Amino acid sequence: MKQIIVLGGGYGGILTAKKLAKRLRKQKDLRITLIDRKPYHTLLTELHEVAANRVEEDSIKIDLKKVFSGFRNVDVVLDEIGGIDFDGQTLQGEKQTYNYDYLVIGTGSKPTFFGIPGADQHAFTLWSYDDAVRLKEHTLDMFRKAVLERNPQVRKEMLTFVVVGGGFTGVEMIGELAEFTQQLCKEFYVDPSEVTLHVADMVDKILPILPEPLIRKAEKRLRKMNVNIITGSKITEVKPDGVTVGGSDIKSRTVIWTAGVEGSDVVGSMDVEQKGRKRILTNDKLQIPAHPNVYVVGDNIFYIPEGAAAPVPQMVENAELAAPVIAHNIVAELSNKPMKSYKPTFHGTMVCIGSRYGVANVGVPGHMFRLSGFPAMLVKHLINMLYLFQVCGFNKVYHYMLHEFFHVRNNRSFVGGHFAKRSPNFWLVPLRIFAGWMWLSQGWDKIHKIIDDPNKMFLIPAKAADGVSAASTAGADAAGAGAADAVSAASAYTAEAVSALPVPDFLKSIVDWSMDLMFYTGDGGYTSLAYLFQTSMVLAELIVGILLIVGLFTAPAAVASVAMGAMVWVSGMAPNEMLWYLAAGIALIGGSGSTFGLDYYVYPWLKKVWKRIPIVRRWYVYTD
Repeated sequence: MKQIIVLGGGYGGILTAKKLAKRLRKQKDLRITLIDRKPYHTLLTELHEVAANRVEEDSIKIDLKKVFSGFRNVDVVLDEIGGIDFDGQTLQGEKQTYNYDYLVIGTGSKPTFFGIPGADQHAFTLWSYDDAVRLKEHTLDMFRKAVLERNPQVRKEMLTFVVVGGGFTGVEMIGELAEFTQQLCKEFYVDPSEVTLHVADMVDKILPILPEPLIRKAEKRLRKMNVNIITGSKITEVKPDGVTVGGSDIKSRTVIWTAGVEGSDVVGSMDVEQKGRKRILTNDKLQIPAHPNVYVVGDNIFYIPEGAAAPVPQMVENAELAAPVIAHNIVAELSNKPMKSYKPTFHGTMVCIGSRYGVANVGVPGHMFRLSGFPAMLVKHLINMLYLFQVCGFNKVYHYMLHEFFHVRNNRSFVGGHFAKRSPNFWLVPLRIFAGWMWLSQGWDKIHKIIDDPNKMFLIPAKAADGVSAASTAGADAAGAGAADAVSAASAYTAEAVSALPVPDFLKSIVDWSMDLMFYTGDGGYTSLAYLFQTSMVLAELIVGILLIVGLFTAPAAVASVAMGAMVWVSGMAPNEMLWYLAAGIALIGGSGSTFGLDYYVYPWLKKVWKRIPIVRRWYVYTD
């Protein structure tokens, strides 16, 4: 039994393990083991959202066992690896020793402090889930204490926040913090003028990797959020009560360090050639040259592609591009096929400044597009969802949308609060029951008429003899007494004949053509399909009415309600009250069956049954 070990459950690790699992799923003599010290994968690019209380804490965590729940050839092991014996092909963990035939190192990186005194003891870092939660609680605690503090100097220190590092992480953190402190000022009755925000870096500008126009836009946005930008100033010391920047002290109880990263401790202790800040030198196949059965993924890679002047950047896209290359090369070695070289094509960078604004430089080399504001934020969310779909399919994308758009706090979303779910479902219960009763009564009335006279087609009028379309004729004649025999939809939904709602000509022509094709015979009679359609519509009205009344499968029933209303409308036979049916159906799609309805009991049971189906678990077609 061959063993492939993936060390690290970060971006590169889980993507490599998943791609290997898919390509080797038929190999019975091979096991893939993913080892990490924590049971979850953390979305490091979204840490600032938790640190500033924009989203729930669990929104940035993904259960590793859930990620691989559909793969029988993958084991997830929780252990702390202390060392690697490359010659003996073993990993020494706290729990046991692990043997491998192939090893993928993806342990990621950690903050580096460049030897600056006090930075590692007194500054907050933002590089893990625990860091984000700790920083959020600390910020809340500063406001709690500040409102009770009578010493003006101490109160000022509590309400002063400094982010060291003007790169992506630092700018995103200070942007979120600016919004978070605004909200806390309202909650704790603090004058916003008392809060001071700084972002500091020793280089001469923030976000130096971006084009100059985008840097200026980012600076303008930060200043609008009352953030003081300090550049070209060396950080020389971090103290318990502040930080020294450019020779001057900034008094603060909250210094957040985002100034750089280095390889993890286990990488730093490896007996392999390293460059940069504890990054492992690899060849073009992403192998360690001295140990070709060991591959490196993500932040741990030090590799300069052909024609490039600098090593691949420590960013998520590097991990996403490296993972399939490593998976291919391991499979190629196993099957004696050609291996691939790593030739990354990066598609740009994005940074959000608060929840509503961002800047992005995206595209392909030679054709990059500069975006700001809404378009930049849209691209950021789409890319996040694309990554999450690779990792956990529909399940995680659905939850990402809930946290970012529908359950958003204080309208902190790039679409504001327009999609936020605010109204409790119990307010929709009367509407649900009333709409259900209306559909049920209409269907019940029609089924009795059909039983009395099966030739009456209440939703399909008789074909017009003069060549004019049946739908148009019925719609126009609905106001006349003679239309009762042809029975337009208007008279089906109202006791009195009324004028039909107007339908665009292009839709009318499509409907007329389809009705002529499917529902009428050459002599003007009805086809079997017409009778089947009529029966189905009547039964649908009865079923939808009952489902809405009892609150069972409310959302699908509401969708069906809208669909039936739309069908009647496009046929040119809808009375004005059909607008009410459509509006009520749309309002109920959000669901109200969980309140005084059977959905409260049925959906939880169905979710349990649904999640047990192997193909559902494999493709993550479920919600938690």
